[in-house]
Amino acid sequence: MRLRSPHDREILRLALPALGALAAEPLYVLVDTAIVGHLGRPQIAALGLAGTVLSGAFTIFNFLTYGTTAVVARASGAGQEERAARLAAQALWVSLAIGTVLLVVCEAAAGPLLRGLGAHGRSGHFALVYFRIAAVGLPAALVALAGQGYLRGVASMRRPLVIVVASNLVNVVLELLFVYVFHWGIAGSAAGTAVAQVGMGAAFVVELLRPHAASKRPSLREMRPMVRVGRQIFVRTAAVYASFLVAASVLARMGDAQIGAHQIAFQLYVFLALLLDAVAIAGQVIVGRMLGAGDADGAYAAAARMIAWSVVVGSVFAIVLLPLAHALPRAFTGDHAVLAQAAKLWPLFALMQPLAGAVFALDGILIGASDTRYLMWSMLAASAVFVAIAALSLALGWGILGVWAGLDVLIAARLVLLGARFAGRRWAVVGWD
Repeated sequence: MRLRSPHDREILRLALPALGALAAEPLYVLVDTAIVGHLGRPQIAALGLAGTVLSGAFTIFNFLTYGTTAVVARASGAGQEERAARLAAQALWVSLAIGTVLLVVCEAAAGPLLRGLGAHGRSGHFALVYFRIAAVGLPAALVALAGQGYLRGVASMRRPLVIVVASNLVNVVLELLFVYVFHWGIAGSAAGTAVAQVGMGAAFVVELLRPHAASKRPSLREMRPMVRVGRQIFVRTAAVYASFLVAASVLARMGDAQIGAHQIAFQLYVFLALLLDAVAIAGQVIVGRMLGAGDADGAYAAAARMIAWSVVVGSVFAIVLLPLAHALPRAFTGDHAVLAQAAKLWPLFALMQPLAGAVFALDGILIGASDTRYLMWSMLAASAVFVAIAALSLALGWGILGVWAGLDVLIAARLVLLGARFAGRRWAVVGWD
């Protein structure tokens, strides 16, 4: 890797504030994990299941962010600023509609869904309590996704950082108040998260309606480019989420210690993934804007630099994490059985980080290029491989090691498929259309 590149300044200008916003987002559940983990093993096991479902509900709709960023950045690069403003309003209506439907479905299906995933006993009861309260914040969380997508598309990175950090600070204060002062237990943790998310969503509504547009009314025609890209990103993200949901379901059937350890590693994985995703967001913006402006060669050169940076950052994460197998999980629980299971999976969790860095960068590049059809099919293929490994882990008694080895294989398969697409340059299509 060359020490300097003409693209480094812009990558850093976009990635650093995105890094702050992304690092703040998973702190909602990390704070929940740290607080709830000290309430007892049934509580952290409950969070391991309910938290995975809710994080997935949030994650599979991240097309509201990525799809909005891709089309807004390309419109901006093509000089169509008023179209970008109209897209902002359409992103708001889409996110509100999806969020409302999602809330109704989650509340209606909470019990059967959690039982189907292996919830049982006290941990199952706690999972249901947490799920139903925290789900109230989902519509606002989806509006926040759309708002971040628009602001990233117009390269406004500091505003979403301020909103997300403020929301997280409110979340910490409310959770400490509800759990340790009001003694609401796991219900207090869920309530704090929901209230903070509602406030964050309101702030992003203002941002989506701020830019001037000829019309801000809902329009299927205006939504079409965003919906096309978003639909394919949705399927791709749903396959990612399904893989982690299968992992949680398999481990819940193995025992509370296994699912508790998985919850710790999974939430740390999400946290680090979003840190690595900062470069991917820069990729979405830079690649989308350059292709919109007709500069395919510049988009390729900037993309190659972003992949190199992501691998370097992922390697640093791996080096830092490896010696912390017995120390870091203690921040989340003191249960010896959970800690023992966490130590088993830790090397697999740490060593996947450099591969994940390359995969996330390639994701961002292809999303910025709106090459989302290929992303969708490649993710479905890699997910099918993981599901087979997870099923064998349960049937053959491979335990938590088998499940996390399967997750490593999932990342490696995605790297091969996305790397081949990037090298072929078929994604570098220029112009708005």
